[in-house]
Amino acid sequence: MAAAGDGVTEVDDQVNDALKALANPVRRQMLGWLRDPRANFPAGQGAADPDEYGVCVSQLQEKAGLAQSTVSSYMASLERADLVIGARVGKWTHYRRNEERIARLIEVLDRTL
Repeated sequence: MAAAGDGVTEVDDQVNDALKALANPVRRQMLGWLRDPRANFPAGQGAADPDEYGVCVSQLQEKAGLAQSTVSSYMASLERADLVIGARVGKWTHYRRNEERIARLIEVLDRTL
């Protein structure tokens, strides 16, 4: 068992949080859509550049066919796990993937599984 303060417990907690967020198939699907926002969401519908700010919750809602509150909850879960980054653009919230965090998660899983 890892000693307290060695960083292993913190990494384990981060991995567990990410895996919990990814346990939901719709959240995984949304994260997949965000991999290539220009291909998955019609141009000109968002209030901001999808490469810089990500995709608006309303666009995710429309594509998923879910209530806005459900999509917001799903995205908040992914944001708490640090898998997406949220940004306010006016009154809208946009999300983009946190590629650095996703890459670190994949590295940790590759080393430990």
